[in-house]
Amino acid sequence: MSLLEKDLSELHNLLVSKEITSVDVTKATFDRIRETEEQVGSFITLDEEHAMELAKNIDAKGITTDNVLAGLPIGIKDNIVTNGLKTTAASRMLENFVPIYDATVMEKIYQADMIPVGKLNMDEFAMGGSTETSYFKKTKNPWNLEKVPGGSSGGSAAAVASGQVLMSLGSDTGGSIRQPASFTGIVGLKPTYGRVSRYGLIAFASSLDQIGPLTRTVRDNAYVLNAISGYDAKDGTSAGVSVPDFTAKLTGDIKGLKIGVPKEYLADGLQPEVKEAVLKAIETYKELGATVEEVSLPHSQYGVAVYYIIASSEASSNLSRFDGIRYGYRSENVTNLEDVYINSRSEGFGMEVKRRIMLGTFALSSGYYDAYFKKAGQVRTLIKQDFEKVFESYDLILGPAAPTTAYGIGEKLDNPLTMYLNDILTIPVNLAGNPGISIPCGFDQEGLPIGLQLIGKHFDEATIYQAADAFEQATTFHQERPNL
Repeated sequence: MSLLEKDLSELHNLLVSKEITSVDVTKATFDRIRETEEQVGSFITLDEEHAMELAKNIDAKGITTDNVLAGLPIGIKDNIVTNGLKTTAASRMLENFVPIYDATVMEKIYQADMIPVGKLNMDEFAMGGSTETSYFKKTKNPWNLEKVPGGSSGGSAAAVASGQVLMSLGSDTGGSIRQPASFTGIVGLKPTYGRVSRYGLIAFASSLDQIGPLTRTVRDNAYVLNAISGYDAKDGTSAGVSVPDFTAKLTGDIKGLKIGVPKEYLADGLQPEVKEAVLKAIETYKELGATVEEVSLPHSQYGVAVYYIIASSEASSNLSRFDGIRYGYRSENVTNLEDVYINSRSEGFGMEVKRRIMLGTFALSSGYYDAYFKKAGQVRTLIKQDFEKVFESYDLILGPAAPTTAYGIGEKLDNPLTMYLNDILTIPVNLAGNPGISIPCGFDQEGLPIGLQLIGKHFDEATIYQAADAFEQATTFHQERPNL
């Protein structure tokens, strides 16, 4: 059995007993990447020399029983800055950008003795839902190479699903961890806003972005969240809340748990197989002893409109720093200063990024600010209050992670609106700042994975993991593998 077929705790036990070394696992990881990368296209940059050096040092130091992630490889989404390693956000604008510091999550990864193996492909500046807007390559879904892996963390999801790495980091602004996890049949968690430091994450929409883990199993996911969580003085939005051990409640017992299912999440527009898989999952939860009842989130229907005004406005502000002057791409085709700004931004940004910058600049402009941005902020508050009301009586909210399974490459690229609507079930969670997870709950007729979404109260990832793990123990969907 390949090393990469085991879960993190199995590998940890083998490392502690010295049956294998960190060098063995890291070498197996790069062998697997070489074997599959041409088909899948998950990585933008590999860092093999540094990874092997880290592995040797960790083996020499020895691995203690309490450090479950030590000596194990991890993939990093390419919008998380890495000291000395190219960080591009999948954009021509940052094609040759090499940061001189590490993001806080990278510092935590090194503290835990994990081994970053490279930077993963994504939608440019995290804008997109299919990993097709990357300047460098299109990542493919390991379950069917004609299909998208979802986005924007498509590289992070595809790398885990194809067995290139056992864990990766993504970022989630409106569903960018949960939707690709759903499309590729793995576990992806968006933590509560403020749980994980955003320092060193290249910003798309600062009030929505969160870094989170993608793994094959729920327990593995909880281990990674343990390692990357915590207060960070360098991030003004970081929450000073204590970090529990997220694996503590993974007992399989969820008797008495109250779960609400929003009627809006099972309305028209869902692929029939997705609806059927979610209804079956509800029955599984009832058999496990949970109470499942219908609830309502009446304002979630406005989520997509609110999100695209707020996210685009914040993006237009955040991306103004990429101007061809300080760092990043600078056009050669210039005769004066105005040309430097206009041509550098015109040539450096892709189509989807330009679309969102223009949308955001319009929404923030004089005369439109009150009508659009302010109104969106008010409706965002109503969406948040909907969640708060449900969580007065329920522990979790359950629904599909995406309305459909993975669609074909190129299928929705010319129609951005249908692609935007694909995030209709994940977006409200970001607007409210709640944590949410996607776990595999079935397959459609084509054999493509279906994701189940569980949403929790602020800073209550532990209950999400408890319910997700119980479902995982009761089913076998997480054991299925794509046939590459």
